[in-house]
Amino acid sequence: MIAGFQREPVANPPRKIYKCGYKGAVAYYVPPVCCDQYSALYDVNGLRLCAPDGGMTGGGDGKCPEFCCDTSSSTVVWSDPRTGQ
Repeated sequence: MIAGFQREPVANPPRKIYKCGYKGAVAYYVPPVCCDQYSALYDVNGLRLCAPDGGMTGGGDGKCPEFCCDTSSSTVVWSDPRTGQ
């Protein structure tokens, strides 16, 4: 996943991956890059579970409406070190 992000242009703000809890298990949350794009939630095997937020309505894809990743209490496990020059 990280290698894929690094092949893309630098996002503004730069991409981050957060480690969170979801339904009693570890999950990885990737916030949306921009206003009307979806976020993504992945399990420990890298399988995409859902899009908890983002999109035109801000409500994601509706597959995990109970998910809320409080990024202030989650752990950043990767942050794109590149800068948008």
